[in-house]
Amino acid sequence: MTNMPALRQPCPPGACDCGRDPLLETPGADVRILLLTRAEEKRLLERLENLQSLGDLERLQRRMHEQLGICVDIAPGFNEVRTMRGIAISIAELPGLCRKTRASIPAAIRRGLEKHPEVAYELLNAKDLLRDA
Repeated sequence: MTNMPALRQPCPPGACDCGRDPLLETPGADVRILLLTRAEEKRLLERLENLQSLGDLERLQRRMHEQLGICVDIAPGFNEVRTMRGIAISIAELPGLCRKTRASIPAAIRRGLEKHPEVAYELLNAKDLLRDA
């Protein structure tokens, strides 16, 4: 007998547009995102806030994609970057991803970049900071 892994509890009715129930009802759907319980989400956010290097951030991005199906894109914004708000962090639409989680992941990454600005500088240099110079 196999144990089913714990799935995320449903959001209160009308509070979220994640589409958890239709995702569960669809046969063969990718339900990896529902494995992100609230406790696991807190661990993920804590890990994102305590980034140590650009390599660490890239590893976390890969693991989120492999384990949960979350695609996070981080790049310098369209205009110049003066603060961490100038770094564009986007998450691809994913059925089952709670809107609060969709907002808290970029916020945690920004907090991590603010704690360690050298990671933000590495990110900017990796994305060709001086491309127009």
